[in-house]
Amino acid sequence: MFTSFCFWIAIFGLFGCENDRNTDVICKNNPELCVDLHRDSWCLYEKASLIRHRYALKQTEVHTGKQLYQQLIMLENYSKCIELAAGVQHIIHTERTLDRKRAFAVSTQNLAQLQEFTKDNQDIYLAFYRWMRFGEQAAFMLVNNAFKQGEIQEVEILQQLAVHYLKIDANISKDIYRQMFAAITSEDLIHSDDNEISMDLTHEFNPDWLLGLANVHQQQQNFAKVYLLTKVNLAITQKNASDEQLLALINSDKKLAIKFDAEAKAIAQAIINGHITKRQLDALFG
Repeated sequence: MFTSFCFWIAIFGLFGCENDRNTDVICKNNPELCVDLHRDSWCLYEKASLIRHRYALKQTEVHTGKQLYQQLIMLENYSKCIELAAGVQHIIHTERTLDRKRAFAVSTQNLAQLQEFTKDNQDIYLAFYRWMRFGEQAAFMLVNNAFKQGEIQEVEILQQLAVHYLKIDANISKDIYRQMFAAITSEDLIHSDDNEISMDLTHEFNPDWLLGLANVHQQQQNFAKVYLLTKVNLAITQKNASDEQLLALINSDKKLAIKFDAEAKAIAQAIINGHITKRQLDALFG
């Protein structure tokens, strides 16, 4: 029977002083952090992320709700990946298949234990996790009350609240998307040539926000903005969509389409470069 990582947490208390982030070195010096994981190169990214995060937890005496939330997400990602890998049968090296199956079984046990450990925790991150994973109404109320008090700054949580409020009040949903952009931008100097404020974007920007905001405009029947936002998203993600359906949003006005396409391309390029002007941002919201 394999000992779960949660048991190792209890035994070792997650203390330590090693600073090397290389996962091989971490595992060599902290075998308790890796003993439950598979040994071959499958799911390398998920495995390495989990090891580094466990190591980070080991350096901290008191763990925040955000840290535990991150550990839950990383355990989920690892478990999903190793489940698929466990289905790959090795004819010669059968021990590899068995090792992955073992790792998957232990990962599901670890995840269940951590979910149980955090089920009554009132931290916003952990309440958000329970709302997303289990649809727990009490957890949603915690998150929503914190949002109403202006205590939510995490864009991942705000994005889900924007989706929730779209069903209730599109204006609130739009305001949340404004908050999300505000949370990841910082004002730069005013450009002397056009008196325009440029804002730096952090890595947290997600092109899906553009489609979410497009849904808000669609509900408000502002179809020109739906067209523009969709075009910006497509330019960033390099995905395809039906030109005919998009043109229908603006009554097949090809002159207007040319104008919006140029604007969308400029906004997309600005975002790709890590900046967006206030004028461009205002164009997205209307």
